[in-house]
Amino acid sequence: MQVKQFELTDEIGDKLPTPSGYKVLVACPQIEETTEGGIIIAEEYRAKESTASIFGYVISMGEDAYGDIDKFSSGPYCQKGDWVIFRSYSGTRFKIAGHEFRLINDDSVEAVVEDPREIRQSKRFITVFSFL
Repeated sequence: MQVKQFELTDEIGDKLPTPSGYKVLVACPQIEETTEGGIIIAEEYRAKESTASIFGYVISMGEDAYGDIDKFSSGPYCQKGDWVIFRSYSGTRFKIAGHEFRLINDDSVEAVVEDPREIRQSKRFITVFSFL
């Protein structure tokens, strides 16, 4: 999956909500419309990939994010400007000007990554067992 570099424009930034409590506001990457080889990626596929995305760009954090010293004894898991990995489908999803954002819990962040374009979500296979 190819992702576009994230840019926070004034048009979008002025409309973003301020996360409250222990929430972290992340921008989900936009999926490129074509592959490196020039093949057009179907809109339906791009929408599914975006929904199942496992990483985002940290825009801001609520006032209580990472404030629990007992829970986060080694400090915050991330900071503003980091690319982070979190679980698929987690958080509250919303769109502004065609860009998807999520509000996730501070403890939903599982890792910080340098370049999300190198990350691939592994595919899940469901095995159905039938017993006769």
